[in-house]
Amino acid sequence: MGANSEIDGSHTLIEMTPGQLPEQRLTFLPVVASLMLMRRRCIQFESDRLRKFPPHCRYLIGVSGGRDSVSLLHWLISLGYNNLIVCHLNHQLRGRASGADARFVEKLAAKFQTDFEPAVANVRALAKKQKMSIETAARGARYSLFANLAKRHRCHTIFSAHHADDLVETFLLNLFRGAGGTGLAAMREISTWRIKDVELTIVRPFLHVWRKEIDDYVRDHRIKFREDATNKNINLLRNRFRHRIIPYLEKTLGRNIRQNIWRTAMIAAEEEKWIESELSDSTDADLFVAKVRALPIALQRRTIMKWLRAQNISDVGFDMIESVRSLADRDARIAKVNLPQDRHARRRAGKIFVE
Repeated sequence: MGANSEIDGSHTLIEMTPGQLPEQRLTFLPVVASLMLMRRRCIQFESDRLRKFPPHCRYLIGVSGGRDSVSLLHWLISLGYNNLIVCHLNHQLRGRASGADARFVEKLAAKFQTDFEPAVANVRALAKKQKMSIETAARGARYSLFANLAKRHRCHTIFSAHHADDLVETFLLNLFRGAGGTGLAAMREISTWRIKDVELTIVRPFLHVWRKEIDDYVRDHRIKFREDATNKNINLLRNRFRHRIIPYLEKTLGRNIRQNIWRTAMIAAEEEKWIESELSDSTDADLFVAKVRALPIALQRRTIMKWLRAQNISDVGFDMIESVRSLADRDARIAKVNLPQDRHARRRAGKIFVE
């Protein structure tokens, strides 16, 4: 198979083309079989999940310009989703290459005759100002953009290109960070996030599809995309998991562990969804101390986590939850704990609130 490339900065614009020579036909057969497998999975998602999101309605879709998001856009268009709003955030992290990504996505949106909503954010400065990692700041900037666009267009559903390998990597990252069940179930096919005053539904149709299957889909359809050179940088934690840790575990154990981890993550997601449905609404500004005390410890933690997120507190983790939970303790001597971005949780008159 051949590949034509146009190099620009740290990115490469790639066009994948299937082989044309007769002797390559046999090598192309596994690609066709894998593509058919991807199509079966996507069609299964279409019948079981996408029926909730009919093609004639208006949706947002996050497109970075990479192979995953471009493939998702191509696939949705092929299914008749012609009323999409392509959203792209220039993170300004890779100089001219970031600008080239934005121009590529703009041309892609024009090609598919979809609306295009670009935005620019100085993520590095944002991370420094808010004292958080660049990855966290970038994610926050993206979802802030999505929330603003959802409100402006009165369109509260966005398609995301996360796939099965992303799910496995995220599960392992959160496991080694010491996340509980909520963190291990962080990525779901359909999830709802409240960002500021906007409720955003995130749909991940490719969560059953593996990276190799997307590669095969790209080759079969000769899809152009932008290659991010930093994806091979093992100084980034996720890339170390992708290129070093997971292959090492598979080599050491002598088996493909991805499918088992993926299955565990999917089970955790379904269980977490049920537990969340059993918790009371957390949109109130105040958390009643008596109600928190009456719950088992596990539900206290989940209730506080859900409440903190509803108050737009970022990076909610175990230590933060325990600090807030300590305010409900009968023997607590403190009435205030610190939260990110110079905010505080305070207990007064039987209530806990954020200030």
